Amino acid sequence: MPVTIEVCVDNPQSLKAAIAGGADRIELCSALAVGGLTPSRGFIEMAAGLGVPVHAMIRPRDGDFDYETADIGVMKSDIRACADAGLAGIVVGATTGRSLDLSVMSELIDCAGSLHVTLHRAFDLMADPLKAIDDAAALGVERILTSGGARCAEDGMLQIRSCVAHATDRLSIMAGSGVNADNASRIIRSTGVREIHGSFSRQIGGSDGQLQSLGFTIPAGLTVTDADIVRETKREVDHL
Repeated sequence: MPVTIEVCVDNPQSLKAAIAGGADRIELCSALAVGGLTPSRGFIEMAAGLGVPVHAMIRPRDGDFDYETADIGVMKSDIRACADAGLAGIVVGATTGRSLDLSVMSELIDCAGSLHVTLHRAFDLMADPLKAIDDAAALGVERILTSGGARCAEDGMLQIRSCVAHATDRLSIMAGSGVNADNASRIIRSTGVREIHGSFSRQIGGSDGQLQSLGFTIPAGLTVTDADIVRETKREVDHL
């Protein structure tokens, strides 16, 4: 089975580069600096007609994943907007402490209807990851994105491998966080995943001093997906 490369993007330049580089699937976000938030309606509409499956992040704010009623209402509205635009899927997660919030997850998945559903890295907060896999599979989640509970997937390979073995064919485990052309093959071989996730990006210069002083940008400058890095990663994993 070929390896699927999902590229997460939070701006139009990155979206264009990901597709040019041969991304198999897009995770559409805003604010990747905080792990990704729900993309704008305009960005959703732009991505919908480009011929590559697009899954939108549904996360109304940064911080934790314990959501209140108002948050859930916003998330449902955003899910309906994704369906109306013709996207292929959504990426969601809701917790109560260090467990999945099964009630909220069920609500969101019901709202998604026929859209594909990925559980995002809220999974990495789980006190019992294997139980969370069981719960997610029972809810109808199709894949789980995880770094193995570590800062980056390369450091969490042992747990990712355990998750792959436990999930069997009930759902897919996708390795993400810090995945790049240099380590993708090693992560795949060590864990058994057949899906990887990353931004495959580079930084464009530093920040304009005035933009930074006024709080309009971060010091590192703009981070964008690089089509060449996506292509290189595909070449590295195509033979696996």
